[in-house]
Amino acid sequence: MKLGNHLRRCRFDREEMSQEALAAEIGVTRQTIISIEKGKFVPSALLVLKLARFFNKPVEEIFYIIEEDDINSVQS
Repeated sequence: MKLGNHLRRCRFDREEMSQEALAAEIGVTRQTIISIEKGKFVPSALLVLKLARFFNKPVEEIFYIIEEDDINSVQS
C-alpha cells in the first residue's frame, strides 16, 4: 500500500497557493510539502489533520490509499 494525495490540486484550488506559502501556514518546510506531493514522504496523522483543517476538507478528499494491485497495473 502507498499513500496518494491531491495536495497539489488543493493548493491550486486555493488561488494557486505556492508550496512555500502552504508550508508556512502549516509550520513545515517547503521540502516537506514537495515530498508529500511526490509521495516520497508519508506525513504524520497530526500533519494530515492540519492539512485537512487548513483546506477545510475531510482527510479522505486529500489523501487516499493506493493498493499494491493498482501500483502494479500502472507499472505494467
